Amino acid sequence: MKLFLILGAVNAALAVVLGAFGAHGLEGKLSERMLEVYKTGVQYHMYHAIGLLIVGLLAGKLANSGALHWSGWLMFIGIILFSGSLYALSTTGISKLGIITPFGGVAFIASWVLFIMAAVKGL
Repeated sequence: MKLFLILGAVNAALAVVLGAFGAHGLEGKLSERMLEVYKTGVQYHMYHAIGLLIVGLLAGKLANSGALHWSGWLMFIGIILFSGSLYALSTTGISKLGIITPFGGVAFIASWVLFIMAAVKGL
């Protein structure tokens, strides 16, 4: 799936940009705790950008795999909800944004479960 390769590459680049911004632009502006929250967002953003690339590469090998397709979408949704909420929480200090983070975590977990199902079924 070309789309997941594109989403993976765009998100990997975005994770690098946001990581550099955090390291150079936010240092000294955020508390040490909030900088760690931000870094966690970047870390999981990159992990799942790589996951999207893997989904895109395997999509041709596991044609017509609904589980793999949904795995990719849940990784993307997880990036938005998990990493996005951590970016917003750490830079705004609005603690209620932390309510969103677990939904992104659940999306990540579900994406990997679907990935496993696709691999077992298709390989």
